[in-house]
Formats: sequence, structure tokens, C-alpha cells
Amino acid sequence: MKTKTKRNLLAAVLLILITVGCSSVSIEDYKNEKPTLILEEYLNGTFDAYGLFINRSGRVTRRMHVVMKATWTGDTGILDEDFTWSDGEKQKRIWHLKKISPTEYEGRADDVVGVARGEVSGNAFHWEYTLAVNVDGTIYNFSFDDWMYLMNDQVLINRAEMSKFCFTVGKINIVFIKRK
Repeated sequence: MKTKTKRNLLAAVLLILITVGCSSVSIEDYKNEKPTLILEEYLNGTFDAYGLFINRSGRVTRRMHVVMKATWTGDTGILDEDFTWSDGEKQKRIWHLKKISPTEYEGRADDVVGVARGEVSGNAFHWEYTLAVNVDGTIYNFSFDDWMYLMNDQVLINRAEMSKFCFTVGKINIVFIKRK
């Protein structure tokens, strides 16, 4: 085999491996997972959430506690979140959710650029959105790839990847616990 042909073959194989290795998880992968997450049922009430921000090096740089009050009226939900960060910063976000099909949702908040779009299947909810984040007085838009997994009737685990120009800049892990 000629060297050029070998290189082309090797490049093609590597491209296939990279493409397969980088393929994303589908929400449909969770369709048979239990318990079934019905957002308008689970996200109703008051929650405590505890989370971490992990930078791109893998270091935990901030911790958070969130108190969230969630209500639904028909196909419209409000998630009123109060964040307290480990460095003392306080933050508030109010999500306005709308169920647009049996499995699809839209979300809006003051610091969300445009509309968040999400889909539920089985015990999982996946949504993507752009969040305007204040970093030392400058606003940056970051893309979020956000996954939530219902563990039981009280606990939901949330993991989100934060990126800029397709490069991961951090990850957020949060555990939501519904108050009784």
C-alpha cells in the first residue's frame, strides 16, 4: 500500500472513531427508565438544592445552596430560585416554563438569552440554553447542556456542562431534594 493511501485510511478511521466517541447521548436512551419524570408533578413545591461548580481543570471553585419554589398552573410552570454561593454572592432566577407538547418544554428567565428548549423521556429531562453570566463585571454568554434525572419522588440529580465556542469551561452538579 502506498504511504499516501495508508495515511488517508488512517485519517478516515480516526475520524470515524472521533465521531463515534464524541456522539452525544439521546434523550430517547432513557425512555424506559423509572421513575418516570413528569415535570409538572415533580416540580411542584419547595426544594433545597446543593451543588458544585467545577472548572475546566476539574477543581471545585464554588459551592451553592438553592431554595426553589415551584408551581404549575395547567401547562405553565414557575421555578423561583434563590441561590447562595459559597463566596457569599446571592442570586435569583425565575424560570417561566411552558409545556409545548407531551414531551417538549420551553423556558425563559431574565438571564437566559432567547428560549431554553427541553425534552423529557423516562426519568430524564434534557434542555439546552444560553445563559448570560456576569464575570467580574462583564457579561458573557455561555451555552448550557443540562441534564436532570429523577431518582425517586423527592430527589433529582442535575448535571450541566457550560461551554463557550464549543469548549467546556465548567460543569455544575446539583442535587434537588423536595421538602416534605
